[in-house]
Amino acid sequence: MTRNFYHESREFYLRQFNLFDIIKDLENDFLGEDSFASPGEAWEYYDMVLKNAGDICANFIWPRSEEVDVHGAVLEDGVVSWAPGTVENMKVLGDAGYLGGTLPKKYGGLNLPATVNNVIVEMVSQADASLMNLFGLQDIAVTIYKFGNEEQKDRVLPKFCKGEVSGSMALTEPDAGSDLQAVALKAIEKDGKWYLDGVKRFITNGSGEVSLVLARSEAGSKGGRGLSMFLYERYRDDNMIVRRIEDKHGIHGSPTCELQFNMAECELVGKRKFGLIKYVMSLMNGARLAVSAQALGIAQAAFDEAVKYANEREQFDKTLVQMPAVYQMLKEMQVEIETSRLLLYRTSLAVDYMDMYERKEEKGEDVREELKKAKAMADFLTPLSKFVTTEMANKVTYDAVQIHGGCGYMKDFPVERLSRDARITNIYEGTTQLQVVAAMASIKANVMGEEFTTFKNTALGRFTSEHVEISKWMDEYYELFEFVKDQKNRELFDYVANYITEIVSILYRLMLLAPIADKHEEKAEIFKFYFTKSKSRIAYLHLLTRDIFANYHQSVDELKADFIR
Repeated sequence: MTRNFYHESREFYLRQFNLFDIIKDLENDFLGEDSFASPGEAWEYYDMVLKNAGDICANFIWPRSEEVDVHGAVLEDGVVSWAPGTVENMKVLGDAGYLGGTLPKKYGGLNLPATVNNVIVEMVSQADASLMNLFGLQDIAVTIYKFGNEEQKDRVLPKFCKGEVSGSMALTEPDAGSDLQAVALKAIEKDGKWYLDGVKRFITNGSGEVSLVLARSEAGSKGGRGLSMFLYERYRDDNMIVRRIEDKHGIHGSPTCELQFNMAECELVGKRKFGLIKYVMSLMNGARLAVSAQALGIAQAAFDEAVKYANEREQFDKTLVQMPAVYQMLKEMQVEIETSRLLLYRTSLAVDYMDMYERKEEKGEDVREELKKAKAMADFLTPLSKFVTTEMANKVTYDAVQIHGGCGYMKDFPVERLSRDARITNIYEGTTQLQVVAAMASIKANVMGEEFTTFKNTALGRFTSEHVEISKWMDEYYELFEFVKDQKNRELFDYVANYITEIVSILYRLMLLAPIADKHEEKAEIFKFYFTKSKSRIAYLHLLTRDIFANYHQSVDELKADFIR
């Protein structure tokens, strides 16, 4: 039977979001020569693109994923080679036009909304998570499109769309991981040109032909204000060498490189001193959204394999899927995947709105308030989505291995690879702990307050009692937050931030799912299961948070004393 990864769940949840304003803006009010004539025509095109991508992912990329994992990327004589399967995969995606998903048509892109494009990223990730690191990194082209000059855009962007180049974002250094303000690689201006000098480490696809490099352009400076963003193209300069590729736990098809820049010629992107505070923030938001989609794709693959194995494997004269312990795990996995998918698509929509208002502002429209609101929502949902989806993917792949039993620990079964691939998702592009810090900034500002209020004032039909209870949980959350916020011990506040963020993530997903399940009978069971599961979890998190403050409100010294050496 021919499979297609653009299945019911993805199509259903994508269709729950109104993209009319986004499509209208992308298509120049449906008046341009190369624009669609209507939203319906655009959706016909999106459906075709998604179904074709789903077919490629299921029937071309997925069958090659094991070989890619075994072969991996190789470094010989300073040259990095992808696995043969990876080369074939990227060629097929490039030939089909998918490597410029959100770029404008003038450069050869598909001009897709981020919400639509991230469904493709999710499907590519399901097929081969390591491929997403190459496919998804094409998004650095979006950063060049947003902040580069016209000559840079005209020179580089068509190459991405044609699949002639692949990209990397060179941010991390040996002494600057999560703390990018500590970046030390030098950008030296000489005779009107810029040169990069220093080392970058843990650079995904660092061997790519085009790199966006964060470097210290202001000699003697410290902190983020001294950093700028630079465009480095290997086909124009050969003064960067790949010193090594890392021998990783998973994601073997994607080379993770250590780079040495030896006065390598480059170009400034945008303005000096805005590298970290503006351009990297934009770049990282896109990367974090892509990793959220990657985690979700991995989880879907693991779930599918677990369902398949549970239906085939017999123990005690019945298949595993008939055993309560197993179908309970499968139901948990299904519900977490679907609620995470809903959150991811809502996050993508927030990013689409932010991008739309940025485009309008560039055209001279006065949309300052709309842009401020859209950016606040995107800045909140992006870390929240990564927090939820990546932790979920690690749990789902763990349980998928468990359902397989001893077979799941063997390389003969895909879940072994999937469990390894999932592990990095809650580490790179900002660990879960950093996502909590980022989300908490928005939580403190009550960014989601208006949406919570709208939900509480919305009448539901079949789920009236559940709606009342969720509304009560929202009120209790605000009471808890006020209690925590008023505490003077800031370190203790940070200690419970993870619990606060988890409560918000549950409430937000319930808020998104409830009205959908109320209208669509096929999602009622998913909602009821998630609602019941959430009831005890939210109560536990509330109790735990208050108990911690009751016992440790004076100091956190006792909490960390056992670990300080």
